[in-house]
Amino acid sequence: MAKNPNGKSTPAKRNSDSLNGAMIFFLIGCVAEFYLFMIRRYYVDGTISEVVAWDAYLKNITIAGAVALIVGAVLAYLWRKQKTKMAVGCWIGGIGAFLALSGVFIRHYIGAGVTLLSVVLPVVMILALLWSFYDRECSVSLTILSLSLIVLWVCRRKLPDLTWHTYIMAGAVVYLVLLAGVAWLAKNGKLAPILPKTADMLPVYAACGLSAIGILSVLISTTAAYYVMWGLAVVVFALAVYYTIKML
Repeated sequence: MAKNPNGKSTPAKRNSDSLNGAMIFFLIGCVAEFYLFMIRRYYVDGTISEVVAWDAYLKNITIAGAVALIVGAVLAYLWRKQKTKMAVGCWIGGIGAFLALSGVFIRHYIGAGVTLLSVVLPVVMILALLWSFYDRECSVSLTILSLSLIVLWVCRRKLPDLTWHTYIMAGAVVYLVLLAGVAWLAKNGKLAPILPKTADMLPVYAACGLSAIGILSVLISTTAAYYVMWGLAVVVFALAVYYTIKML
């Protein structure tokens, strides 16, 4: 079992490269969020002519994204021994992956796809900053809670749908198993180097436990999903404020 003799959190290793990378990711995320806003405006809520035009744009963007993903992966491999150049390849590949996958996802699910991506993207942006500035146990616990909020949002929207009901139930069960697995790994100190053995595991256990309770309550009653989501959101906000004050 992992022990924490000092009862103190383990600060994340911060350097200029990681902080700069987080800020670049945040700025690119803002551009991506504006891109999703434009898609909603002209592809989801636009006129017939706008929808037709943007459908063609999305096809081309998806193809361009796939090409950028391949080029970025090749460059990252060729420049793997040069850290700065490899980072450029990774950024190109990452942006390409977002454009390609989001294009396919949005053209298939349309409004629901744009809504989901518009929710997930800000969460990922914030988590990128958390992993750069906050202690590891805080970052892990907030990541778990944020993912649980997304899962709850999907369950609330899709569980009543007979077409999706079985798939969402199965996905929720898999997520519960993953939560149990993360708690077990943390207990046995097997999350290093993500979470050092000397880290305070209590926030991680609490995040897994609260998430599991929230998912189970939603599976029993979808009416509870709205209130559970707000409850977890309050916990996320409180934890973020607590760790921010602790860092000052």
